[in-house]
Amino acid sequence: MLSQIYYGNTTKEWLLSILIIIGAVILNKIIVLLNKHVIRKFTKKTKSRLDDILFKMLEAPALFGIMLIAIWIASSRLNLPVNVDKFFLNSYRLLIVINITWFIVRFINALIEEYLVPAAENNTSKYLDNTLLPIIRRTILGVIWSIGIMMGLKNIGVDIGALIAGLGIGGLAFALAAQDTIKNIFGGITIFTDRPFRIGDRIIVDGFDGFVEDIGIRSTRLRTLEKRLVTIPNYKIVEASIENITEEPMRRVLMDLGITYNTSPEKVKEGISILKTLSKRVKNIDKEVTVFFSDYKDFSLNIKVIYWIKDISTLPDTFTAINLDILEQFNNAGIEFAFPTHTVYLDPDQKNLKYGIPDTK
Repeated sequence: MLSQIYYGNTTKEWLLSILIIIGAVILNKIIVLLNKHVIRKFTKKTKSRLDDILFKMLEAPALFGIMLIAIWIASSRLNLPVNVDKFFLNSYRLLIVINITWFIVRFINALIEEYLVPAAENNTSKYLDNTLLPIIRRTILGVIWSIGIMMGLKNIGVDIGALIAGLGIGGLAFALAAQDTIKNIFGGITIFTDRPFRIGDRIIVDGFDGFVEDIGIRSTRLRTLEKRLVTIPNYKIVEASIENITEEPMRRVLMDLGITYNTSPEKVKEGISILKTLSKRVKNIDKEVTVFFSDYKDFSLNIKVIYWIKDISTLPDTFTAINLDILEQFNNAGIEFAFPTHTVYLDPDQKNLKYGIPDTK
């Protein structure tokens, strides 16, 4: 029975080829079990995470490579028709390159997971963050896959030069039809490289004030202070002036305080002294507080105060603390705040009546 011929090969040859493939499947199962129950337990004991990630990432390409080798050995033992044999040969040439590319991609991915991802998450690198890392990863892996696919196609006889030329002509036509999209893509690349802001930063751009929720290749999304989501094309952001509020080290505050005209010079000096010592009574204020008697207004003597708030995340609480302190100190010192008033003078004979208000005496 083993000597009978089916499709140009004996039953024995067919069985041996099938047994080779079955043996490869069994070998893959053994490797998976060893990796799961022996190798991973051993790598967990090491200080570095790199070996854990490598064994996890490279397991699938290795298993696929074993199957490719087994199928190649099994098919090469058989006498197959020319067209079938050519199909197996071309498939093997393509798949072996794809598998090697897959192996390299997962290896590089493992290195990124071990070294770049922690740096981005912990902000230990000033050149890398959670916004830029996905773009870098996709770009590197995309280039590797492109090279691998072109090499695989070249192995099976595809003219890569003609293919690239055809893609170039098609790409030119596509570029002309999608100019705005390409402008946005290059705008996104500019944002990723220049990094004028990051996700979570509060910025003012194109008249919108809000927090950056997402930076994409085509557009950037802001959550405004009114909790509305605004999507802005990247090319508009690149062309506009961007004010990054989050990056300001301190907030400069200018305050005008008006006191009544009947305040004596001594009380004005006392008020200035009170304001100059704001930083001693209120936390989160820089020591340098500038205070001076600035103007004679229509109904008030104006004192200008310039101070800096160190932590801008505490603005509401700091403003409240400062205003309450000034109110309390001025009340204790007997210094009155001015409000819009007009003084009307009337003579007893009502001959020189001003503002058209009659004498009520």
